[in-house]
Amino acid sequence: MPEITLDTNGMEWIEASSYPEGTTIKVLRDEGEARSVLLKLPPGFRMGAHSHTSCEQHFVLEGRYEAQGEEYGPGAYQCIPAHTNHGPFSSRVGAVVLVVWA
Repeated sequence: MPEITLDTNGMEWIEASSYPEGTTIKVLRDEGEARSVLLKLPPGFRMGAHSHTSCEQHFVLEGRYEAQGEEYGPGAYQCIPAHTNHGPFSSRVGAVVLVVWA
């Protein structure tokens, strides 16, 4: 894997077409199932439960979101094992989340 260095402040937020309307994304790394993204959830965000074939990690940078009856704010970290159903997700105020699939 090559080294990746990015200034995310200079990157544009783009529509995250596979997410609910209003969600935007900055793709940091995309190597098949190995992906790292910044995901910006709009206020009122809602997404159903789902699973992945790889581990999914969340680190909340800004705002808050809710999943499985728990609320996660800045500094919260989740590591969701592969093939584990997780969600639904929602956010009343919006959030920016670093999401890593490994």
